[in-house]
Amino acid sequence: MNLKLDFENILFLDIETVPEVEDFSELTEEKQELFAQKTQYQRKEDILPDEFYERAGIWAEFGKIVCISVGYFTNFKTENRAFRVTSFFGDEIKILADFKYLLNKHFSKPQHVLCAHNGKEFDFPYIARRMIIHQIALPEKLNLFGKKPWEIPHLDTMELWKFGDYKHFTSLKLLTSILGIPSPKDDISGSEVGAVFYKENNIKRIVTYCEKDTIAIAQLLLRFNNEPLIEEVNIIRV
Repeated sequence: MNLKLDFENILFLDIETVPEVEDFSELTEEKQELFAQKTQYQRKEDILPDEFYERAGIWAEFGKIVCISVGYFTNFKTENRAFRVTSFFGDEIKILADFKYLLNKHFSKPQHVLCAHNGKEFDFPYIARRMIIHQIALPEKLNLFGKKPWEIPHLDTMELWKFGDYKHFTSLKLLTSILGIPSPKDDISGSEVGAVFYKENNIKRIVTYCEKDTIAIAQLLLRFNNEPLIEEVNIIRV
């Protein structure tokens, strides 16, 4: 693609989300009704709102973030190229505050951009909405008000793959498969994260899954730009 990017200025990220509470019955009556209204067009006629609640994590109004994994390159143009990965997990307010601190301290300059797969439709607005819900002032990289399209510091690997085809959706799993990238989907899928969080209480498993996705997104951008993939030995988890 010849994207002419400085890879060291890119923060790659992925988020994992779950319903805000484990069971539909834990919602207030008002929230139950609002969920029913929100999902009425997604649900089939014979599916009740409580039966559909396991999918609530995909909406920022009814879900919450349990992990944000980020990664960035160092020494990109040398033989010591490395990809550093770290994750924020646990209490959602702390996750968001720590992520905001990272952006403001290390990725706040005009040349810095955020990159995710389907990030413009999901990850970036989801993070911003959850920050607003928790009364956390948006960092500049997520505050898009008044910005022209070319001023928005976001890259989306799915959008890049569309090549202008607005109806085309391609999953991360499919892209990694056809481009010869080690698949990140070797444990759980996004639809299982809620059960792993609430039933298994296994946040470490979710973090591992989230970090693998983040690495895969970086690998995609490398392939798009005809760069060699990063080797596992050069991936540093911190």
